[in-house]
Amino acid sequence: MNEDSKTTLIDFTIRHAWHRISRMYNQKATIHGLTMSYGFILMMVEKEGTPSTKLGPMMGMEPTSLSRTMKSMEHEGYIRREESANDKRKVLIFLTEKGLEKRRLIRSFLLSFNEELTSKVSKTDLKGFYNVMEALDNVLENIENE
Repeated sequence: MNEDSKTTLIDFTIRHAWHRISRMYNQKATIHGLTMSYGFILMMVEKEGTPSTKLGPMMGMEPTSLSRTMKSMEHEGYIRREESANDKRKVLIFLTEKGLEKRRLIRSFLLSFNEELTSKVSKTDLKGFYNVMEALDNVLENIENE
C-alpha cells in the first residue's frame, strides 16, 4: 500500500480523527482533574442510577479497566455505588454533587464542540456522515457475529 492510498481508507480517517479528538478530550479533562474515561462515565450515569454492568458495553471498556476507573472515581468523590433496592445483586452507580458539577462542565464543553463542528458542516453532509457511521456499525456487527 502506498502512502497516498492509506489516507483514502475509511478506517484510517476515522482513527486519525478519533486520535485527535481523544487527545483534545484528555487535554480538556486534565485541566479539571479528570480523564477522558472519567468524563464518559460522568456523562453516561443516569439520574436514577446506572447498573455498573451496563457502563462497560456503553463505553467499550473491559470490566477490569472499568472497575479500576470506577474505584478511583469513587475514591475521588465523583460517584457512589448503591445496591439496587429491587435486586441486591445489582449495583447502581450514582453521581455525587462533585460528580454532577464535573458533568456540567463536560456537557458544556461537548455542546460547544458540537455546535462549532456542526456550524462548519452542511445538514446534508452531516446526514451523510451519520449514514456512513450507521453502515460502519452494521458492518462491524456482522463481522463480530461471524
